Amino acid sequence: MTNSGNFSRRGVLKGGLAGILATGVSPLIFTRGAYAQEFCNAPTGDTVTIGFNMPLTGAYADEGADEQRAYELAVEHLNGGGDGGLIPFFSSKTLKGTGILGKKVVGVTGDDQTKADAARDSARRMIERDGAVMITGGSSSSVAIAVQGLCQEKGVIFMAALTHSNDTTGKDKKRYGFRHFFNAYQSGIALGPVLGEAYGKERVAYHLTADYTWGWTQEESMKNATEALGWKTLEPVRTPVGAGDFSQYLTPVLNSGADVLILNHYGFDMVNSLTQAVQFGMKDKQANGKQFEIVVPLVSDLMAKGAGAAMKGIYGTSNWDWQLPDDASKAFTKSFGAKFGQPPSQAAHTSYVQALLYADACERAGTFYPPEVIKALEGFEFDGMGNGPTSYRAEDHQCFKEVYVVKGKETPSNPFDLLEVVATASKESVTYDPAIFGGELGPDTAVAC
Repeated sequence: MTNSGNFSRRGVLKGGLAGILATGVSPLIFTRGAYAQEFCNAPTGDTVTIGFNMPLTGAYADEGADEQRAYELAVEHLNGGGDGGLIPFFSSKTLKGTGILGKKVVGVTGDDQTKADAARDSARRMIERDGAVMITGGSSSSVAIAVQGLCQEKGVIFMAALTHSNDTTGKDKKRYGFRHFFNAYQSGIALGPVLGEAYGKERVAYHLTADYTWGWTQEESMKNATEALGWKTLEPVRTPVGAGDFSQYLTPVLNSGADVLILNHYGFDMVNSLTQAVQFGMKDKQANGKQFEIVVPLVSDLMAKGAGAAMKGIYGTSNWDWQLPDDASKAFTKSFGAKFGQPPSQAAHTSYVQALLYADACERAGTFYPPEVIKALEGFEFDGMGNGPTSYRAEDHQCFKEVYVVKGKETPSNPFDLLEVVATASKESVTYDPAIFGGELGPDTAVAC
């Protein structure tokens, strides 16, 4: 884990105000809207506390470490430090580098361990002990769904970081939860046509799938997308998160009759399963008279770095890429790189953006009162965050924006030049009817912790 700048190993983002936390529950807060409400952790002093809940250990720890860097940078920019990052490019012009509603932003961190129970316990501590008025973070959809449920109970807004399961803003959506990241269904929409063009329409796919909500919905979405092309799907095999050695799951693939292996894995699991698949000779294998292919539906630069040469030529999708040519993406990459000596991952980007979107919603609402902040986020249209024009849909709190199809580069020009964007699915093409996933947002009434 990397700790630098204002981020301490004990988990307090100091920002010149070491150890100051907005603790306790205040029954009253006055806003510039000239009204008062009771709600959980209403900040009354000169600071406001945000809880950053990330996988600093476990199968997705690389993503968590980059989220931690992003939150440090976001707090620095919100408080007026550094170059402002994305703030000057954000279409909403409410953020001035003066904190949130004039209060200095401080943060507390927790390790969710890539485990739902640990994540809930960590988030609960930040709400009840540290007075966090908002929780953000996570790199596992099981974690996101667990924390989102807790935040609904507590009346504390949850700005999810990396969560890709359809369920997060589908059957498990909550009024107090918001997702900027894209989902598995959108990956299928974006990736399907590219795979059809690259590999043809008579293929047999074998899925290895992480055995939890993200893996299940990723598998389903890819199955639907590829079967629409004419592909056949063999019986999928589910694998535990953090398995490490995937050889027992890969061996049957060689004699299965499949000619495509789809790895519904993420983080260290994807690095291990892809690397081992290549070691098994799958990239050089012929099956059904065709070249055997491997697909990783959700991929990041961090995973590509871990997989090394095994990632070359592999297709996947990403929420964002540090080499996108728009001015906002360039500015964020420059700001992040100057501070940490490496480009930001998609996990870093979505985490940073979520922190800014929450702060902006508070400013536009003129209050920290959650029901009003929720109203400010619902239906919000914005640009200048690196993904083009984006909408936070009111019906399910899912963001809609462009989705990028990426491919592992054959000849990277530097250690970070690992993926290239080969296709872009428009915002319109990945927009769907929220009714297909069901679920209810629930009430938006504020509660005391």
